[in-house]
Amino acid sequence: MSATPLQYVALGDSYTIGTSVEETERWPNQLVAAVGSNVLELKANLAVTGYTSRDVIEFQLPQLEQLRPDFATLLIGVNDVVQGIPAERYHLNLRVIFDVLLWHARADRVLVVTTPDYTATPHGADYGDPAAQRAGILRTNRLITETARGRGVRVVDIFDISSRAEHDAALVAADGLHPSGRQYALWVERIAPAVSALLERTA
Repeated sequence: MSATPLQYVALGDSYTIGTSVEETERWPNQLVAAVGSNVLELKANLAVTGYTSRDVIEFQLPQLEQLRPDFATLLIGVNDVVQGIPAERYHLNLRVIFDVLLWHARADRVLVVTTPDYTATPHGADYGDPAAQRAGILRTNRLITETARGRGVRVVDIFDISSRAEHDAALVAADGLHPSGRQYALWVERIAPAVSALLERTA
């Protein structure tokens, strides 16, 4: 392991910037706390609420040149579903994202997290028919998983954890839509071991 912490950059949307939770409750912050600040340092969380895969390309990837990350995470797709972006376009955008991301960081120092199931939340139905939107999320998750694994990038699936929110209000933030800090903690219980394994293998 490096003697100095790896510089970590997080890319994504509201789920990564932690809409409706405190900064310390965001999953990237909880991830750093779990693996150790001597291992990872969160240099930048570039995520923005409402961003699509195209927005990642236009506004987040260009910042990597200056940030020069040693480690990066990506979680993107829910707003492509909500906005009705065709799966083919999303897939094309993913290929561009990975092309650029892997130019800046090694494949074994990038990790993808799948999109959670917002339809399980109290306000999920406000963003389209729940059954149709859930199918769309699962489709984008399959695409990002296949694309990432095809590039040698590790994927952590948290969809099943998010689905528990249908029966556990403690997993939903005060806005009735986004994950709570408690739900993000459950994500990190799954993400942190994957990150530790990656970093041990690539030290």
